[in-house]
Amino acid sequence: MSGSVFGTIFKISTWGESHGQGIGVVVDGCPSGLRLDEEYIQTYLNRRKPGQTKYSTPRKEADKVSILSGVFEGKTTGTPISLIVYNENQRSGDYSKIASYYRPGHADYTFDQKYGFRDYRGGGRSSGRETIGRVAAGAIACAILKDLGIEVRAFTRSIGPISINEEQASIDQAYLSPLYMPDLKASKEAEDYLLEQMNQHNSVGGIIECIVTGMPAGIGEPVFDKLDASLSKAVMSIGAVKGVEIGDGFQCAMKLGSENNDSFLVLDDAKVSKASNHAGGILGGISDGSDIILRAAIKPTPSIFRTQNTINQNKENIEIQIQGRHDPVIVPRAVVVVEAMVAITLVDQLFMGMASRMDRIKEFYKK
Repeated sequence: MSGSVFGTIFKISTWGESHGQGIGVVVDGCPSGLRLDEEYIQTYLNRRKPGQTKYSTPRKEADKVSILSGVFEGKTTGTPISLIVYNENQRSGDYSKIASYYRPGHADYTFDQKYGFRDYRGGGRSSGRETIGRVAAGAIACAILKDLGIEVRAFTRSIGPISINEEQASIDQAYLSPLYMPDLKASKEAEDYLLEQMNQHNSVGGIIECIVTGMPAGIGEPVFDKLDASLSKAVMSIGAVKGVEIGDGFQCAMKLGSENNDSFLVLDDAKVSKASNHAGGILGGISDGSDIILRAAIKPTPSIFRTQNTINQNKENIEIQIQGRHDPVIVPRAVVVVEAMVAITLVDQLFMGMASRMDRIKEFYKK
């Protein structure tokens, strides 16, 4: 199976299945000397682990991470960092019935068509538990970015039809909301809406917004590895994501050039800035020094406790009712996954950008 490796210099390789012995990741290209321990990585994994609120799956997993290599005496050594989280609460029997049919909205059918065989226990590699490796690696990327004065923060912008009010939203409030919404009034409305849909055995989607502050200008490769293209690929690779936009995104299509262009200006400290940020911090595939703004559309959880129509492996039309433990909404747990993939991409692009100018190479080596 190809496609489990992401990155060029700062590179991650995830492995494991949702109902196997464990999930993990190998991070290659992390420089030596970064302070890192399991406790720090665990704070990120705790934000995505199941069973924390009534709006997530009741499956209880500690998702406790262990560092197997690449760290000595609290610092990275520059060698590959191997991380593992053991699965502790599998109930594979809940999935035995689906071995013979294809669940709507899942990758069951497409996996069978590609490989002629699939791990039907929770979806195998297409399960949401695959994101554990991404989040663990993302924690390392975030630590690198913080040392550079760059911060990546994501939050829930909307749940179903209910969106935050930007005028009364504060990103710090997101950590007080079970849905990670930075507007507590909107969060309460969204919680009520979600409970209503749960009572009707239905699920809900939403939008996650991610804001990057402190990103310097000049990062990104201007053709195939544009910063916005790389970010889009990274976030779209998350299983539940069905759309990504940068800055004003699709709203740009309804604007005039005079409305959409961001005017440049010089501040009193001679720092280059912009009068607006419709571009979302990226021009020509390269960061412009303003905040990077990205949004991801998350689909409703496909596993719902309703009778649905599908087919079995014999190509017969059947009715099913999915059993097991599933999230009625995946958005709150996916917030940290979006953060992780954005951070991994930014670190990789920053490392690639180090060799883009001869004067900076001379500055580094001619001391």
